[in-house]
Amino acid sequence: MKRDAAPVGEGAAPEVLALAKVVARLRSEVVDLEGVAATTAVVERAKGVLMAQAGVSADAAYEVLLGRAGQQGHTLLEECWITLGQIRSRPRPAPAPSSPPGDTAASTRKGPADPAFGHRGRFAGGPDGDAELRPLLARLADGLAVAHGDDGIAELLRTVLGGAAGVDAVMIYFLTSAGSLELTGSAGIDEGLAGQWRHVPPLTGVAAHEAIAGRRALWLEDQAQDARRYLLIGDPPDRWLSRAWLPVPVDGGTPKAAIGFLRARPGPFTAGTRALLRRAARLCAGPLGAQEPAGDAEGARGGADAASVQRVLDALDGPALLLTPLRSETGEVEDYRIDAAAPQSVDVAGRRGRELVGRKILETYPTVAGTALWDGYLETLTTGMGYEGQPFTYDEVIAGVPRQSVYSVRASRLDGRLVVSWIRHDTSEREARRLADMQRLGNLGWVSWDPAKDTVTWSEQVYTIFDRDPVEGPMTWEELARHLLPGDVPELGSAVRQLLSDGEAVDQPLQITTAHGVRHLRLVAEAQTDADGTPVEVHGIFQDVTAQHDIERALRESERAVLLQRGMLQAERALAARLQDTLLPIPEQSLELAGLCVDVAYVPADSGVNVGGDWYSAIELPDKCALFVVGDVAGHGLAAVGTMAQLRFTTKGMAVTGSALPDVLRRLNTLLLHTASDQSGTTTATMVMARYQPWDRRLIWVRAGHLPPLLVRRERAEFLEQPQGSLLGAAYDASYEQAGLDLLPGDHLLFYTDGLVEEPGEDIEVGLDRLAATTLRLLREGAGDTLARTLAALCPGNRDDICVLDVHAPDASPDDRAACEP
Repeated sequence: MKRDAAPVGEGAAPEVLALAKVVARLRSEVVDLEGVAATTAVVERAKGVLMAQAGVSADAAYEVLLGRAGQQGHTLLEECWITLGQIRSRPRPAPAPSSPPGDTAASTRKGPADPAFGHRGRFAGGPDGDAELRPLLARLADGLAVAHGDDGIAELLRTVLGGAAGVDAVMIYFLTSAGSLELTGSAGIDEGLAGQWRHVPPLTGVAAHEAIAGRRALWLEDQAQDARRYLLIGDPPDRWLSRAWLPVPVDGGTPKAAIGFLRARPGPFTAGTRALLRRAARLCAGPLGAQEPAGDAEGARGGADAASVQRVLDALDGPALLLTPLRSETGEVEDYRIDAAAPQSVDVAGRRGRELVGRKILETYPTVAGTALWDGYLETLTTGMGYEGQPFTYDEVIAGVPRQSVYSVRASRLDGRLVVSWIRHDTSEREARRLADMQRLGNLGWVSWDPAKDTVTWSEQVYTIFDRDPVEGPMTWEELARHLLPGDVPELGSAVRQLLSDGEAVDQPLQITTAHGVRHLRLVAEAQTDADGTPVEVHGIFQDVTAQHDIERALRESERAVLLQRGMLQAERALAARLQDTLLPIPEQSLELAGLCVDVAYVPADSGVNVGGDWYSAIELPDKCALFVVGDVAGHGLAAVGTMAQLRFTTKGMAVTGSALPDVLRRLNTLLLHTASDQSGTTTATMVMARYQPWDRRLIWVRAGHLPPLLVRRERAEFLEQPQGSLLGAAYDASYEQAGLDLLPGDHLLFYTDGLVEEPGEDIEVGLDRLAATTLRLLREGAGDTLARTLAALCPGNRDDICVLDVHAPDASPDDRAACEP
């Protein structure tokens, strides 16, 4: 939308009319460029994060963003917001503690009854919904690029998610350093309610605080039950019958913000809605990640006031200004006010330093308007990216005499203001400065030699290279020879003779001794001759290439070490693979144990040189019961295979002797802790174990930090509620409980390791839902007798080992019974 400039009187001077036209053009262009600049700023910031983290170029960072977006099905802007949300990367903390009783996000909390099972469970069978989520998330990513403040982000979330997720209101809270919560953004709630809940002390029973502290989403779907545990926001509280509080993720760190999605409708959030809200919160990590509550930021901003900046500028040796933008009623920048100035800042009227404070830029430097410099100021103010302009010619009047001067200007944004500094160039000084910079950056210096007078001249950088005091003057060729390593003296003499007799340029490596050790130099020189071909002057450079030489030597040593390490790892992998094949034979077809059909699949990771510690066991016990075990040892290589063998054989031995399953886990935990103390290391493992009694079709099972088994019954899929049991080798006081299940004809019970469901950057809940849906689809397609092998084969490019065990209780049909027969 175009905006008109302020009216200018008919009798205005030509300079004023020209200035008015420039302002009008700038106003219209700024509006058109706001959206493009905001989007470009997001992409450039994301590229900068990758460049800093991975040490890659800008082009490579852009390609990485495009590749990630393609792999995850995101738009480029979505991937940029996700990348910006991970700026505060740090070592990954230990897993968060389990949810307290009553947490609706925990698997132990009961929700509304499901008519198919009579209790809450995880059910799947429909489409994954990614095709429906992508347009919404792309729209959200585009809106975040131009959203203004947290209120703008909240309104954007309510608008985009209102139809798809039924979101009626959004609240954004930040955790302050004092532990309280500050409401920084809201939409869909009135000002009175926002004021009432703007500051929340560090109390228990606040869902937003619990979501941040627990690093997990809270789904408040039963208002009567939730009201007994939480302080429900609203007047009255039943204004919103269901709520979701999601922490804004910080990669590897503790969340500092939570987003509340409030709905007037009752009932649970569907799996698709949960996935949509999780991904929306992840997208908001970028724009919200660098912010902090007003209470915490106030003190930081207080240090950037004009008085504080003026004290800093007073100490500068050069011109600099602090500029505050002056905006029109419509928000466009019309001019800038000087609020602080360094002592060497001078305007066209000769005013200097603090005499400029309070004046406007177009008063002190009127010809700046409409130039590339003015556009650079606006871009820096809009995007926050620093501006460093090319040298430009500026018309000014000094002592009443018009003259042109060349300047280079830099500008940076500071709390909505600009800090501007500049350098005035004199041609000879500029060239000398460039030459000095070139020598310093290239760590080289020039040298000249007059053979007739035998005089040598060095530049300053040559003295630095030779660790020589400039007071001593340059070295003669004879003195230089005394600083060379003995092997380089003949080569230098030969090069000098070639230069003087044949007139050929030389490029000679040298090694010299200095106070700081041996340095590797490169001498490049050529001779200027007279009409007879006699050298009259020699010009050359000395370049210090010690760092490059050290890098090349380190690279060669590293290559040798890598080759040696690769050979050792390949040998270790081959040995571990042979041990694994010997210890863990995989049957080619289904087994029959205690009247059950058992299908087994094991697929190793397709990358890396290490063999993993995933394993299984399916045997018949002396009392005709069947024992099923699936485990996963942390780590890879021979150590993991050895621990796997130890656990597998020890488990079988204790089970055969009749030990109760919880006792087996307790003894295995003690075994791993004892082994770790002997080896001065830490060995952990997860495991799920079940014992099936054919006479009453009863299955008793236990788990140690493992993912829940999946039960498929009557075309429904449910993850079993898990008994207590922490992973093996983690704590001496670990306790384990058992749970029971009656297997009915036609049931499938699936045991598996995490390689079957985990994907990088994806919530584990999404992977579990995908497993349930895929299992149902395969059973409908008739893959019941090869279910485990089919599931494992559907994981292309697996990054981790996969072990799957499908236990099937045949029904009365002959075909189903025949599937178990070898």
